[in-house]
Amino acid sequence: MTLQHVVEQLHLTVRTGAERLGRPVTGGYAGDLMSDVIAHSAPGDLWITMQVHVNIVAVAVLKELSAILLVQGREPDPETVLRAAEQHVTILIASFPAFRASGELYRLLNGAPT
Repeated sequence: MTLQHVVEQLHLTVRTGAERLGRPVTGGYAGDLMSDVIAHSAPGDLWITMQVHVNIVAVAVLKELSAILLVQGREPDPETVLRAAEQHVTILIASFPAFRASGELYRLLNGAPT
C-alpha cells in the first residue's frame, strides 16, 4: 500500500513530501517517546505521533520510515517543516487522535472491512 492510498482513505493533509506519496507503507508504529520509536519501529512504518519538533525528522530518516503522521490536528514547528523538506521526509496531518489513526491504519494494511 502507498502513502497516497493512506492519505486518500484517511483524508489526511500532506504538510511536506507530496512528491513521495508513491512510497510503500509496510507497517505502522504509534509512540511519542523517540527512544522507543528508534528501538522498535521498522523501515517502511508510518509513525503516528503527537511530537512536532525538529527531532522527529531525524528519527524518520534514521529509521527509514515511510512518513510521520501527526495526530489531533497538530502542526509541525516551522523548523520541522524546513528540515523535513531538506531531508525528503513526508509529514501528514490527521484531525483525529492516535488511537483512531492506529486502528484505521491497521484496517487498511490488513484488509479488514470498514
